[in-house]
Amino acid sequence: MFENFDWLEAMRTSPVMVIILACSVITMAFVIERFAYFAKRRGNPNAVLQAALAKLRSGDVQGAYRVCASNAHPVGPVAGAVLQNIHLHPDALEEKLQIALSEQRLVLERNLGVLGTMGNTAPLIGLLGTVWGIMRAFNDMARTGSAGPTVVAAGVAEALFTTAAGLLVAVPAVLLFNHFTRRITVMLTVAENHARTLRLAVEASQPATAPRSADVTIGEPLHTR
Repeated sequence: MFENFDWLEAMRTSPVMVIILACSVITMAFVIERFAYFAKRRGNPNAVLQAALAKLRSGDVQGAYRVCASNAHPVGPVAGAVLQNIHLHPDALEEKLQIALSEQRLVLERNLGVLGTMGNTAPLIGLLGTVWGIMRAFNDMARTGSAGPTVVAAGVAEALFTTAAGLLVAVPAVLLFNHFTRRITVMLTVAENHARTLRLAVEASQPATAPRSADVTIGEPLHTR
């Protein structure tokens, strides 16, 4: 279909194609960056939960905190925030949990807006290329005084090609944006569920008549990269 299409000429004569090419490069760069980042933060949340529960059953809250702190999955910072502030009132502890989840969401969603932007704007840029190509076809007709197929072919081809190129950039960007959004939701849900499970385990291990220990100080606050 495209064996006779002059790609270099299209890039040289169509500024819209240059913009679409730049969008495709940017999209690919951020897709690679996000895949690498999520691979680094994948961790093993279920193994962390089991190891932390084993520490809590033996009464080692600090050990459970260290297990969480050593994990790159969002369950590490979120569960660590719960264990670090387990001495607080339940309402205050709930606030700490929500703050930790919000912080993790901000980190996980970083650079994700670029994919959403590319998915929304690439079709519009392709539409701009369509208008540009039609204008070029009419200009060629006016310049030559002829409406023959050979006169308007270049402009029409540019119009159709830029539309297709815009869609080729937009469709993968939208699919990957939805994929990463879903992945973030799953990771944060798992982190919240595991953190609440650890919280219940700590509370169940404390005597019902004993006050919440206000002197529990566990490590330093977790810093999210």
